[in-house]
Parts: sequence; structure tokens; C-alpha cells
Amino acid sequence: MSEETSGGPGGSGATGRRGRPLRRLATGFVALLVVAGLVLYLNRDKIVAPPEGCTIDTAAGSGTLDLTQAANAATIAAVALSRGLPERAVTIALATAMQESKIHNLDGGDRDSVGLFQQRPSQGWGTAAQIKDPVYATNKFLDSLVKVPGYARLPLTDAAQQVQKSGFPQAYAKHETNATLVAAALTGREPAALTCVVHELSAPAPAVTTAASTAATAPPATAPAAASPAAGQQPVGLTERVRREFGRAVAVAPAPKAGKDPREMLALTPQPTATADSGPNATRQAGWAVAQWAVAQAQDLGIGSVLFDGKVWRVDRPKDGWKAQPEGSGTDQVLVGLGTPAKK
Repeated sequence: MSEETSGGPGGSGATGRRGRPLRRLATGFVALLVVAGLVLYLNRDKIVAPPEGCTIDTAAGSGTLDLTQAANAATIAAVALSRGLPERAVTIALATAMQESKIHNLDGGDRDSVGLFQQRPSQGWGTAAQIKDPVYATNKFLDSLVKVPGYARLPLTDAAQQVQKSGFPQAYAKHETNATLVAAALTGREPAALTCVVHELSAPAPAVTTAASTAATAPPATAPAAASPAAGQQPVGLTERVRREFGRAVAVAPAPKAGKDPREMLALTPQPTATADSGPNATRQAGWAVAQWAVAQAQDLGIGSVLFDGKVWRVDRPKDGWKAQPEGSGTDQVLVGLGTPAKK
């Protein structure tokens, strides 16, 4: 009896039948990869965290800052507001810091220059340790700026130059547009304009609220400011930072916790006198200045959420920016949560 194979010479039919399951398996595997790739693409924002940094988006334009720049810029604005100075003073100070240090607190520079404004101890600005403190350095810059007659009406580069006595007096002008955008957000004139992406928060220092005051008087501008904590010392907490940067124009008090959220919650209550830009929306503007200051300082102070004026910023939802949340968010207090918010 002869053996037959239905596929012709060499048994090719049997081989074909054996190959079909392999082809089906390969086709299914490719289809699975396509589906998995599509799922990853559609959820890419959730899987891949956006880069760290801060974005400013205003009616006049937009810009970006790294986290360090944003924190230093917020400190400059807060100190100016604590003194009741107008937005123009903030813009001049920011443009100067952009030119001198790119808003980084530098350890050195030209000759003995130090800090945000590259002030020189040999020229009477203070000791190197004092100038390295952003609050002290900003106050010293503003002490000189307010002595310039009509500084708010001068071209920005002229006002800055009368303070800095730079060898490049026209250099400040190129930063005016960006400084104006940043000042609009950090003075609160442009609400919900600044948002930041922070990948990891510093551990928040314990809050101390007994020292906070509702008085609208800022501390003396020329008083030596305490230096930043040295290695091994207790980090400066939110209450102390508010007091040092906003003076006594913002009160700090414990706030009710939201639901089952175990985090420490604080209420920052700004006063309209925190800014010289008066008007019917002065209270709301002062609140947005404080709220956006808190977002800019989130990484350093361990701030995980900021709630104000019907909007909330959360560190664990970087794509949301300022998201609508009317519950528990009026315009009289800025509610700040320390640590990452509880998942809902």
C-alpha cells in the first residue's frame, strides 16, 4: 500500500497546515502590540509625568520658569507687596534679577557679587551671607529703588540702572516683557496664571501659627534678615516663610481638614493693604498673589494643594493646572494643604 499526501510532492500540504497556527499566533501578537501601543498613546499623559517647571499664561502672553526661578520670583513679588509697592516695582525688580542672575541665588559672580541681584559686599549692600538671603537682598534693592524720583514712570532700564550702576545699563530692557508677565501673575492681577509641575515635595516643616499676625505693617525693610537654615537645622516652615516674605500683611491659622484628608491644612488670610494697586477687586487680587506664591513655593515647603476663589491646584494632578472647585474656596482665605492630597 502506498502512502499519499494530499498536498502534492514532498508533503507540502501538511507543512502548510502546520504553519497556519503559527501565522495566526504571530498575527494575534502583532494585533496585541498595536492595541497596547494605542492604549499607551492615549494615556501617555498619565504614564509619563510632564517635566518639572512652572508655566505662566496671561492675556498678554505666556512664559516658563524652572522651579527655582519661580520660587525666587515669588519671594521678590511678596517682599514688594509687603511694602505696599505697586506692580511696576515688582516688574523692575524681576527684570533686574533676570539680567543679573537669571533669577537664581548665585554664590558668586563678577568680583564679589552675590545673590539674585549680584549685589557686592564691598559696595555696602551687606555681608555675603545677608545678600544670599533673597528676602534681605530684595529689601535692599527696593530700599534703593524707592529713592529714585518717579521710578515707576521711568523707562525700566533707567530705573534699574540707577539702583545697580551696571556697566551695561541697557541690558535690563530686554527682560521687560517677561518680567511684566511674571509680575502680572505674582501680584495677583492675572488670576490662576501660574501653575507648576513638581515631581517630589520636600517634607513640610511643622507649621507654627502663633507668631502670625493680621496687622498690615511690614517688618523694617533694612533689618538684617535671618539666613536660610544651615545643614542639619530645622527647615523653615510655611508660617515662618509667610511672615518673612509678606511681613504681617498675611495671617496664618489652622484650617479645617477636607473630609478624611489627614494632612495639615492652613488658611492664609491676605489683607488688601498687601498691594498698593487698589480697586474693587483688591482683596481678590491679594488672594491670588498669595495663592500663586504658594504654588511657586510648593516644592520647598511641601505644599500639595492650594484652594482659592473656586479653583484648586494639586501637586498630584499636574495636567489639571487650576481646576474648578467651588466648594470651600471663597476669596477671603487661601487654603493650603501640606503634603500630597489624599486620593479620591
